[in-house]
Amino acid sequence: MATPKVWGRKIKSVFFGGGTPSLFSPEAFDKILSQVRALTPLEYDAEITLEANPGTVDIANFIGYKQAGVNRLSLGIQSFNADYLKALGRIHDDQQAIAAAELALTTFERVNFDVMYALPSQTLAHALQDAKQAIALNPDHLSFYHLTLEPNTPFYHTPPSLPDDDLSSDMQIEIEALLALHGYEHYETSAFAKKGKQARHNLNYWQFGDYLGIGAGAHSKLSFHDKITRETRPKHPNAYMAQAISGNAVERAWAISPDELGFEFMMNALRLIDGVPVNLFQQRTGLNINILNTAIKKAQSKGLLVVDHGNMQPTLLGQRFLNELLELFLV
Repeated sequence: MATPKVWGRKIKSVFFGGGTPSLFSPEAFDKILSQVRALTPLEYDAEITLEANPGTVDIANFIGYKQAGVNRLSLGIQSFNADYLKALGRIHDDQQAIAAAELALTTFERVNFDVMYALPSQTLAHALQDAKQAIALNPDHLSFYHLTLEPNTPFYHTPPSLPDDDLSSDMQIEIEALLALHGYEHYETSAFAKKGKQARHNLNYWQFGDYLGIGAGAHSKLSFHDKITRETRPKHPNAYMAQAISGNAVERAWAISPDELGFEFMMNALRLIDGVPVNLFQQRTGLNINILNTAIKKAQSKGLLVVDHGNMQPTLLGQRFLNELLELFLV
């Protein structure tokens, strides 16, 4: 069903994410990746990432995932503190987090840890303890996220006591400084990597590249000679399976209008700390960058954006107030 849309395109990365894909057996991943190789030109050195929950870690499974072709593991640590993990409702504790991290690092060449800060009642000292523990384990990639209260979650309806904006900002600044001190380059809003170890799959998103999403709740962004499209698939697994069996798993598909492309591009590209080449806009959208001149000049006047030597880059202020910067590109 989806193969004709990407026929002939080289596949540079595969990402198993969302939910807890590590509940799948190694045999299941082997079967999926065998089909990917059979149906698409998967590059020999493609980045193949699997998200895993420390509460579902098993040494035999990790070895099986690697044998199936997974070469990068992203581990949802969230925190190394048992109290904060409990407050977040995670199924793993601090000891399981460390054990899973150590096992991942001895099994896979490339490993990312997802860690959160600004957790319920978290102190600056505790946030930095999490960062120090992550650094001590020495993965090649770290993601540090500010806790967000998502709609339709228990935290959203009954918000816990969270650090205020000033404390959250202090956490962010000190974590970034600590990571820089230990050789982690801050290359995207929430991502830090050792030299040359950036996440290729995620860089593709942020540079407004194409991707094909398969599975319940998956999204796609695909470019064709005359349009750029987005697709969504049903979120509920049963609904997704029913549609897939019927021959069309796509729930909704639409072309991104030219008026929306500027914002869509910037929403991704301005997450990159070093920005992007100005000419990438035309390469990805087919539109001339001049259509964004008014917004760009306003962003420059506010000290949120720098355009220099053919590169667009958010300033430090623009990084800190990214939403305000992006709002300037809304039509």
